[in-house]
Amino acid sequence: MTRSSNAGGTPVPDGTAARDADVVCLGESMVTFLPTAPGRLADVPAFERAIGGAESNVACALARAGHRVRWISRVGTDGFGDHLVRAIGAYGVDTGGVRRDPARPTGIYFRTAGDRDTDAHEVAYYRSGSAASAMSVATMDLAALRAGRVLHLSGITAALSGDCLALLRELTARPAAAGRPLVSFDVNHRPRLWADAQGPRVLLDLARGADIVFVGEDEARDAWGLHGGRAVRAALPEPEILVVKRGRGGATVFRRAADRPGGGGAGDDVVGVPALRVDVVAAVGAGDAFAAGFLSATLRGLPLRSRIRHGHLWAAAALTVTGDLAAPPPRPLADRLAGLDAAAWGTLHLGPGWTDARVAVDQEVGTP
Repeated sequence: MTRSSNAGGTPVPDGTAARDADVVCLGESMVTFLPTAPGRLADVPAFERAIGGAESNVACALARAGHRVRWISRVGTDGFGDHLVRAIGAYGVDTGGVRRDPARPTGIYFRTAGDRDTDAHEVAYYRSGSAASAMSVATMDLAALRAGRVLHLSGITAALSGDCLALLRELTARPAAAGRPLVSFDVNHRPRLWADAQGPRVLLDLARGADIVFVGEDEARDAWGLHGGRAVRAALPEPEILVVKRGRGGATVFRRAADRPGGGGAGDDVVGVPALRVDVVAAVGAGDAFAAGFLSATLRGLPLRSRIRHGHLWAAAALTVTGDLAAPPPRPLADRLAGLDAAAWGTLHLGPGWTDARVAVDQEVGTP
């Protein structure tokens, strides 16, 4: 496989004629029903329709930033499937690889307005037996999945069915097959989606087959009993890049250094970047936005620290709007902020509207 070198060291397959997309995202997207008022699902009087899915969220964000992105999935031949394909395509995402299933429905879910990390948050999924759960090695076009420079996956897909898990195992298999794109894997541990207790072990095995892995420090603790970034790296020495997200503490990235053998931290470059101060409007969508920002910067060949900062900036854009999807910050603005020195980065305080390119940067970020 021909790979280009870049400033950050991560090999990204070249954009040849055979690779007709920068990023291919595989996963289920669902029609989401968001409450029009706070309260329990039993008490909410009405809902507004939206779309939601970890992989399609990443696809939409990257497409809005100008990357060539394809979302591949399965949806029903129902009105909800029509809406998903149309809505995701409206962001500039290529949906030509989405298969329609006349025998299975498009998944939907309802959620409350509260923070997902609180006990008051409720989610009701109606996705069992969905069209996406029938994704498999036999029903999906493997060549199309491997046609991008990056293939982005998440652990959510693995939990949908045995066929979905077999498909992810095929796409993350090591040793990597010739022509394999850079495989990005967001662990996205969702305990309620797993039918048995094997989920954490399955996710660990899939992560070992990826080139870039995103995992929250809290996820690693809850799923694998691991505490701290170095413990996670010791359990996951195979990926070239491991991104450990620490919430308000920022993110730490372990990258295997080309000139030093080993794993588990001994042969790594380690870079940490603190999170930004953000006036949060809705605590949803930040993880997907971070992954999209990091991947965008990776495709551009930016240094590792800049990749992390772009991840933080894209996450901040998601946190300062309602809903799961937010427009990423304009590239000139994001590049300017990502290039600040450590002291200036530490003073940034972002609030609603900060991504509006018409506003002067000093006003947007509230720098002293």
